[in-house]
Amino acid sequence: MKTITRRTLMAVALACAAGGTLAQDRGSKDEAKAMVEAAVAHIKAVGAEKAYADFTNDKANWNKKDLYVMVYDNKGTALAHGANAKLVGKDMSAVKDANGTPIVNGMVALAAKGGGWFDYDWPDPLTKKIMPKTTYAVKQPNGEGFVGVGVYR
Repeated sequence: MKTITRRTLMAVALACAAGGTLAQDRGSKDEAKAMVEAAVAHIKAVGAEKAYADFTNDKANWNKKDLYVMVYDNKGTALAHGANAKLVGKDMSAVKDANGTPIVNGMVALAAKGGGWFDYDWPDPLTKKIMPKTTYAVKQPNGEGFVGVGVYR
């Protein structure tokens, strides 16, 4: 009986620890917005080409918790992607969420109107479930496409 109790307690403790870690590893909307502002400043400071490479490859400085920078042009081509370097150079304009919402084109349009938060549903890499997500997207300094950082809601 003691073995079952210890195992049960261990399982509960691990589940609580995992739940705590999950919450701690999540970025907030304020953090996402601040990261977008820092990314825009970085583009202005070092130029687009260097900044895009940094956003894609420099995980120590441009990936915080579950936050990362993504940059797309007006056509929906990924110019930088902090979570998946294989997307860089690919046309993502046809990507839609589970509800049929055009994601990249929606963020391009939002950024063109002044920027803000764009809501959609996306697979959560931690839980593997479709979850509500929102991305703060603003127009790039060159006036094209957007710079964005998303958070799970």
